[in-house]
Amino acid sequence: MGKPWTFLHSQIIHACRIFTLKREGYRSPRTGKDHDFFLLDSCDWVNVIPLTPEGKVILVKQYRFGTKDFSLEIPGGMIDEGDTPPGAAARELLEETGYGGDDPVLLGMVHPNPAIHTNRCYTFLIPNAAYRQPPHQDSTEDLEVLSVPLSGIPGLIRNGKITHALVVAAFYWYFSATGFRDGEKT
Repeated sequence: MGKPWTFLHSQIIHACRIFTLKREGYRSPRTGKDHDFFLLDSCDWVNVIPLTPEGKVILVKQYRFGTKDFSLEIPGGMIDEGDTPPGAAARELLEETGYGGDDPVLLGMVHPNPAIHTNRCYTFLIPNAAYRQPPHQDSTEDLEVLSVPLSGIPGLIRNGKITHALVVAAFYWYFSATGFRDGEKT
């Protein structure tokens, strides 16, 4: 263990708006055998924790086709070509919710699923979030915007109301950075 696999080839199987499915071949350094892997190649993503001066988090509730159910999440989305991660965070927050705030503060980064995804997801805090304008959701978004006390977030995660892994990871970054635990600072 500890040696990278040898890259052999890459083939695009299908390309669509949000990802490209690739088959890539690699040789195992341990066994010398060749294997094909299927990867979802996508641009990087952002997640935003918008926090109001009153200590509320702006959340969105939307239907997700993978689970065929509604999901309670923080705003987020793809980093468009030519965009920066902080710029995408501010843009996604404004587009999805109509809220804006102070400059985005990077809290952390995760690889969504390194087994099959090639991208990263950045989590930003946007303090002093306030309503600025009506949202401009795209044609595939039908979002309900909610305001929830920050102190209620750990309970929403524990009780299975927030189940999106990247949202849970985002709140991990926030709670780790601030020492916030179960509704109180430690």
